[in-house]
Amino acid sequence: MFGRWYRNDIDAQGLETVEYAKLSTDGSFEFTFISTDQETKVTEKTVELGDWGLVGDIHFTITKDELISQQLYGVDPNDSGNYHAYKVLQLNHHTFEYQHIETKEIFIMRKITDTIGHC
Repeated sequence: MFGRWYRNDIDAQGLETVEYAKLSTDGSFEFTFISTDQETKVTEKTVELGDWGLVGDIHFTITKDELISQQLYGVDPNDSGNYHAYKVLQLNHHTFEYQHIETKEIFIMRKITDTIGHC
């Protein structure tokens, strides 16, 4: 799971949300969420920092900070929205598919490879 991952979703109105995830070997993460309008103009950008882990087939994240306009802010540790657990449905060198335990939403991330032509 270590490394950089990518996913994008387009909603019913044609608006796109892109997520870039960096999962580090020390258990830290950096998630960047970018929302665009129909003309691909950025409407919102959010960066979250925190810890992640994998126990059996359960992937979890704990958001600790947000980066807003290059300023780092601590999040409320009492806000349950900063804690998430997911059931891993598929995990290999190319694909990470997981389902949120509470909302049942399914997400599919694709591995970003730094070496061009490397499979």
